[in-house]
Amino acid sequence: QVQLVESGGGLVQAGGSLRLSCAASGHFFNGYAMGWFRQAPGKERQFVACISGSGTHTSYADSVKGRFTVSRDNAKNTVSLQMNSLKPEDTAVYYCAARPYLLATMKIEDYNYWGQGTQVTVSS
Repeated sequence: QVQLVESGGGLVQAGGSLRLSCAASGHFFNGYAMGWFRQAPGKERQFVACISGSGTHTSYADSVKGRFTVSRDNAKNTVSLQMNSLKPEDTAVYYCAARPYLLATMKIEDYNYWGQGTQVTVSS
């Protein structure tokens, strides 16, 4: 069982930056691939970024590629999402998720554990 707690959300102006963090409880964190997803009001939850258990492989949604960077610290059981050049369309609740496999995927249904989410609001 893994429990996830996100932090770092807030209000930022367009063009600004935020860094989200997700702290995971439990053992063998490096055995879990991690993903970041987001959900805007009235929209479906969508993939943002993911990272393999070792941290070697990452993937990004086209809409955030080149602006967002996902990373993890297995010694501290944390995964982060550095978000730069933020746009109003990035406004959403951001969730981190974990799956008990080394390989990360972009599919929501592949993730077993979810955090409670953190709000990111980008003003124009």
